[in-house]
Parts: sequence; structure tokens; C-alpha cells
Amino acid sequence: MLLEDCRTDFPMLAHLHYLDSASVSLTPVQVADTVREFDLQYRANVGRGVHRLARMATLRYEEAHRTVTRFIGGADGLLVATRNTTEAINMVASGLPWERGDRVVTTRAEHQSNLLPWLRLRECGLEVVLLDPLFDGTVPLAAFEEAIDDSTRLVAVTHASNVLGSVAPVKEIGRLAHDRGARILVDGAQSVPHLPVDATDLGCDFLAFAGHKMLGPMATGVLWMREPVIEPLLLGGGMVEAVSDGEVRPAAGAGRFEAGTPNVSGLLGLARAIEYLEAVGMEAVRSHEERLVARLLAGLTACDGVRVLGPGEAEPRIGVVSFDVEGYHPHDVAHVLDEAVQVLVRSGHHCCQPLMEHCACPEGAVRASLYLYNTEEEVDLLLATVGELVRQG
Repeated sequence: MLLEDCRTDFPMLAHLHYLDSASVSLTPVQVADTVREFDLQYRANVGRGVHRLARMATLRYEEAHRTVTRFIGGADGLLVATRNTTEAINMVASGLPWERGDRVVTTRAEHQSNLLPWLRLRECGLEVVLLDPLFDGTVPLAAFEEAIDDSTRLVAVTHASNVLGSVAPVKEIGRLAHDRGARILVDGAQSVPHLPVDATDLGCDFLAFAGHKMLGPMATGVLWMREPVIEPLLLGGGMVEAVSDGEVRPAAGAGRFEAGTPNVSGLLGLARAIEYLEAVGMEAVRSHEERLVARLLAGLTACDGVRVLGPGEAEPRIGVVSFDVEGYHPHDVAHVLDEAVQVLVRSGHHCCQPLMEHCACPEGAVRASLYLYNTEEEVDLLLATVGELVRQG
């Protein structure tokens, strides 16, 4: 599939310019059709019946697990379906066998989904170390090397920032963690949709990401584990092989961690979204975003009164650029872009308030986030509108 031909698969693009994919991506008609087919043709619970619909639903659900696993190079681990990245990270925070005095290393640049679960562990006697970013919002490898010690049990770090677009050296951070006997959790919510990601090559122990940021349905997510070393977050139907008064024998594989009725149609939709991305090619997605983000960065940095957050143009980025406009509240900029030229961006703290404060953005920032369906013309429209705001201000 040619990337330039994909816009017709996203009906919303016929009447607006969508630059908010870091929050939630659009979904193509092929994914919507897959979800609709399940609901209308073979809707049934999985792993709980022998009639034809139950068998078909179970077969497709298991195939979807394999499709997602293949996409992230995760054949050597275990993939669990979750509702989102947040749930996946909380499963690890709640499920590891912590001991008082254990250490968790993370950063102040994290999305709150990869920050709050670790901060809560302080109530259990754990030490949580928060690494400070540099002036550009990134955290250098040397900071991790200094912070990770023999008492560190887990390092939790974002692969690609949802505010800055910067890509962290998680492979190298993982080596540091493993050298000191610690595990590493990678928040891949922004990287998996935009970059070729191989969990085995990264060397991570846990990888969490969400389907709604990569063309899939909402309320879909993934926790991949190199080894299933955590205890299940939820107990209930579907996650056991046998139950008696004196014994609970958990199910094998992913089923142990997927108690209750799962989001079957959601995972099928996510698998179809992955097939769509594979048809385009993740290298093509990355190259396309690199061209667009270079154009956007050049235009914004040339505009007086606009400050771009994050590292310079030479640093690796996904298609995320945050900025502020002198004299304007971020919400006002976003409102003007929407009402005047139908360009949809996000404004505010982006669930990263400590990072926003570090970047001297108490009211947050404007964020334009690009994906495979965006064009140079849309970037130019945003730049022209922001330029006009600056001239008026």
C-alpha cells in the first residue's frame, strides 16, 4: 500500500485537518469494518463455549494475539491484552514482588501513567528516584548510569515523549539496568505507533502501549512481558483452570492475566490496524513523519514569538512538536486553529505537568502531532495561521 493513497481510508479527513494523533489517532474504515463484522456476524465470548460462534471468536482472538506479538517482535515473551497503556503499567506496579527498600528509577519527564503508579509505591516503603531532565526536557544516559544501583529493581522510562517527540536510548538504559540486576519497563505508547519497534532487540522486560494511538479502537492496549513474573491484577472468570475451596490453579499463558470478558472486538480491531500499518510499512511511516516534522520545526523556529520545546532538529524525533506563542494562552491558539482553518491540535499539560513546569510552561503548550495520513499542506496551513497570530499579537 502506498502511504500517499491512505487518506481516503479516513473519512474524517474530508472535512478537517487532524493533528492530534498523539492523543488518539484516527481509525481507517478497514478497522471499523473488522469491529462491525465481529459484532454482527460472530459476537461471542472467548474460551467459554463450544458452539460455532464461540469457537470462531476464540480462534480470531488468539490470531489477534499472534498478530500483535509479531508486530513488536515479541515471540520470546508473553503478550497480554489490556485496556490501555495505563492499565498495563499499573499491572506491573501492582504485580511485582516488591520488598521494602527496593528502588524504582524513573524521570520527571514521564507521562503521568508512567509516573503515578511508581509514586504510590512510596507508601509501601519503596524508594522512587525521579531523574531531572536537561534544559531541553531530555534525560541523559549518564543520569541513569548514576542512579541505577544494586538496590534498583525496576527502571521505568518512556521510549518517545508525548510532549517533546524525543526518542530515549532505551536499549542502552536497559543494558545499564540489567548489569545491576534490575528490570526495565518501556512505555511505548508513542513509539510503537510511529517507529519500527522490536521488543526483543530493545532488551526490555516489559513493554506497554495502546491501540487507540495506532489506528486501533479505543480501550485497547498491550502489556508484553519477557517473563510472566507478575501476579495478576484481576481475578475472576476465564483466568483459572480449576477452583476449589483449597486451591486456585491459574490458566496458562495470557489467559491468567485477562480475567473477565475481554474486549474481543477491540483486539481484533487492533490486529487489523497492525496489518494496515504493516501494509504501509513502518519505515515508510517513520520517513514520512521525519519529513513533516522537519518542515514544521523549520517553520516554527523561524517565527518570532514562538518557542519550540524539546531537542534541536538533529535529534531523533517522532512526529510530535510542542510550542508556545508569546502573548497567547495555549487553549486560545488551539481554538483559533480549529475555528479558523479546521486544524485540530491539543493544548494544555498533556498529562505531563512536571515536565511542563520544567519547561517553564505553567499553562501548558500547544502540541501538533503528525501521523501517516498528514500532509505538507496541513503543516503549512498550521504555520501560516500561527504566523498570522504572531503578527496580530
